[in-house]
Amino acid sequence: QVQLVESGGGSVQTGGSLRLSCAVSGYTYFRYCMGWFRQAPGKEREGVAVIDSGDATTTYADSVKGRFTISKDSAKNTYLQIDNLKPEDTAMYYCGAVLLRGNNCYLNAENYRYWGQGTQVTVSS
Repeated sequence: QVQLVESGGGSVQTGGSLRLSCAVSGYTYFRYCMGWFRQAPGKEREGVAVIDSGDATTTYADSVKGRFTISKDSAKNTYLQIDNLKPEDTAMYYCGAVLLRGNNCYLNAENYRYWGQGTQVTVSS
C-alpha cells in the first residue's frame, strides 16, 4: 500500500513560484508512475506532470510546459516546481501514483490508483 501526503501549496500573486512536495511511504522497490494533477471547481481532474520512478522520464501537459518541473529524490518523494504562476493555475493539486505497467507514464488521472489529500494553490492577479 502506498501513502502520499502533499504539502507546499499557498496563495501567491501572478508571476510567483511555489514548490509542492509529495511525501511517499509504504513504497516498494517496484517501479511506479508518480504524477501531479490538479482540479479546479467544476472541472475534471487533469494531469499536469508525471515522472517514471525508475528512469525519471517526464511528461508534461502542454499548458504547463516551460513553467512546471517535476522531480523526485532517492527516497521516491516527488516535487513540483511551479514558476510564473497564472490565475488559471488556481486549483487543488494532488499527487498520484500507480504501478508502472509497460514502458510509459501517462497524464490520465483515471489510470492512477493512489492519491494524496491535495494541497490548494491560489493565484491572484
